[in-house]
Amino acid sequence: MKEDHVNLQMIKTARERLQGVAQQTGLSYSNSVSKVAGCSVYLKLENLQRTGSFKLRGAYNKVAALTEDEREKGVIAASAGNHAQGVALAAGSYGCKATICMPRHAPLMKIAATRGYGADVVLHGEFFDEAAAKAKELADEHGYTFVHPFDDPYVIAGQGTIALEVLEQLPETEAVVVPVGGGGLISGIAVAAKSINPKIKIIGVQTANMPSMKESVAGGAIQTYNGKATLADGIAVKTPGKLTFDICSRYVDDIVTVDEGEIAEAILWLIERVKTVAEGAGAVSVAALMSEKVSGVHNKKVVSLVSGGNIDVNNMTRIINRGLTKSWRKVYLSTVLPDQPGELVKFLSIIADSGANVLSVTHERSQHSVGIGHTAVSLELETANEKHVEQLTETLKERQYHVLVK
Repeated sequence: MKEDHVNLQMIKTARERLQGVAQQTGLSYSNSVSKVAGCSVYLKLENLQRTGSFKLRGAYNKVAALTEDEREKGVIAASAGNHAQGVALAAGSYGCKATICMPRHAPLMKIAATRGYGADVVLHGEFFDEAAAKAKELADEHGYTFVHPFDDPYVIAGQGTIALEVLEQLPETEAVVVPVGGGGLISGIAVAAKSINPKIKIIGVQTANMPSMKESVAGGAIQTYNGKATLADGIAVKTPGKLTFDICSRYVDDIVTVDEGEIAEAILWLIERVKTVAEGAGAVSVAALMSEKVSGVHNKKVVSLVSGGNIDVNNMTRIINRGLTKSWRKVYLSTVLPDQPGELVKFLSIIADSGANVLSVTHERSQHSVGIGHTAVSLELETANEKHVEQLTETLKERQYHVLVK
């Protein structure tokens, strides 16, 4: 397949198929993100899309384009969760059986939601790629019609309908920042946007734990990247698609990466400042802008795609804590105090006077590294920002306390 198998007319046709199915999601200017990023940032809120993700667009367009015979065989797909829900919903709309292969550690809420749409779920492998191999095996065994999550012209065309909406909502858009896993989303957006306005910059964002498309484009050939688990499970794809690689190589201007702390901080920022919930994959575009990873957009009008909101509530506390730590609003401080009455009260009084809030205290005499007559103290503190932490630690050092902050 070549990139010309996906064109603007295919994307416009996909939009017609999606009428009454996919919502036209809002494009919201974010003053808070704009101030941090140094450009005018508009959030395309696909986390508010039906099924909680943009994936509905491509999945539905593909199932709608199948022949009756292909649908009668039943459809099968592999997904970390969002494509799964889109395929399940589309299959239910057309009355066909759907089987979805998902990684064993896919978020429980995504598994439950997929089953809720009527699909059979098979859990297999640690990452998307292992689940995809299982789906192809079952497709060959049972004759199911395979619905690829990204490397398919109809799926890519469906995702490209987002760009049509963006350019209607904000015709003066100068750059679009897009999460990248296998590349289906950014491929559709790039083809549509560049076909309408070739001057628009298309910037992809991957997690540093799994930068497979970035490495492939940089190396000039598709590469398999054996990365690590990530908060952005929806874009944890080891090997990009052939079609998406071709399109990204031709149309995408740059691909940057963000780390786990930056992703967590962006999720927290979106919750607190924007009042919207994004999953890890959905927040990477905002993370890239907030951490100044995207170059050449200063003072420009930039659309940041919040691609999904299907976050596992069981992980919310962990993610929020990581975001608080990344932004220096929660710190862990340890020291050694003389084991005498009043020493802990004196130490805590200094912290209270600084305006920091003590969340927990551990007072431990039995640590081997602590000498006789001393005790180890560890604190979990709520602080305002990095400057606040620096002022507190400086005050403690002036009072002859040796502290370790982490």
